[in-house]
Amino acid sequence: MQKFHIKRGEIVVVIAGAHKGKQGKVLELLAEKQRARVEGVALIKRHLKKSQEHPQGIIAEREGSVHVSNLMLLARWERSKAGKKAAPAAQP
Repeated sequence: MQKFHIKRGEIVVVIAGAHKGKQGKVLELLAEKQRARVEGVALIKRHLKKSQEHPQGIIAEREGSVHVSNLMLLARWERSKAGKKAAPAAQP
């Protein structure tokens, strides 16, 4: 089993890629592909055909996956941002 720096249920921030800056809760880790599904990030549309639940069919939106190297824990991200903001203020 592979070990990642994030776990399911933790709040993360996307630090690189098309969804940079977005944050959400980790819903699922896909260990074999080294990817994670994050709530509200990388939404994709899935066309579902007619069924009893959806007599007209439906276009459902769900979360795609993001590579774990593009994710950082929210607490760690905030600490790194606080350090960067304090450094320029200390210099005259």
